[in-house]
Amino acid sequence: MLDFVFAVDDSVTWHMMNLLKNRSHYSFLKVFGPKQISSIQSYGAGIYYNTLVPCNGRMIKYGVISTDTLIDDLLHWKTLYVAGRLQKPVKILTQNENSKLQAALVSNLKSAVTAAFLMLPESFSEEDLYMQIAGLSYSGDFRMVIGEDRSKVQNIVKPNVPHFQKLYSNILQDCPQVVYKHHLGRLEIDKSPEGQFTQLMALPRTLQQKITSLVDPPGKNRDVEEILLQVAHDPECGFVVHQGISGIVRSSSIVQSAKTILTADYAALMTLLQLKLYCLF
Repeated sequence: MLDFVFAVDDSVTWHMMNLLKNRSHYSFLKVFGPKQISSIQSYGAGIYYNTLVPCNGRMIKYGVISTDTLIDDLLHWKTLYVAGRLQKPVKILTQNENSKLQAALVSNLKSAVTAAFLMLPESFSEEDLYMQIAGLSYSGDFRMVIGEDRSKVQNIVKPNVPHFQKLYSNILQDCPQVVYKHHLGRLEIDKSPEGQFTQLMALPRTLQQKITSLVDPPGKNRDVEEILLQVAHDPECGFVVHQGISGIVRSSSIVQSAKTILTADYAALMTLLQLKLYCLF
């Protein structure tokens, strides 16, 4: 199934126009109008999906997200829902001249590399890196336990290594903390406490907050920088980062999946459930 995401400046107007052109794409929520649909869109990951839409002989689904919400997720990983999708190779069909969005897209890729570095050993292959990056948005996702193909990350990366290389090559070349040993086909990163502290300080704000809440006992209210310095010296630093990412993904995936009950019509919902159950076996 093709998965489209539309970033729009005005969600209410977009849904109003789309209801006029493609009313059948919507669930029963269409009777409440564009304002209510936009209000439901704002919950969870801030994206509204129309699923199992027939288009040119195949099925597609498409999500609608406000540009501001998308930029916020790309920069700060508030939900890591759409930001996680954009850490993998995608085709951008059209894009207006929005410098903030352009900068946020690059920032999201850099953050993905930084988080992956913290969870990888000192030496690893390119494929190891891309597997780690592709798995970020599935960490803590309850659908990976119930319904999703557990080899999904591997299936995404292995056929698409050249596309991952194209997406991340400039970032890796410009990163002072990584050494690429071409003759061995491996990368090496600085795993010293100083190196890890630099990486932790470069993580998106929401992830830093999740990490501090995991490490800092309630009531102590230590400075974020102090806590991250402690984590940088912890042998379990990578695990703590993973737990922080899982906390972000878990909450957004639960709310977004609950929204599917409202945004998918009955037939589409039954088909989706059948597909999920098929994946289990």
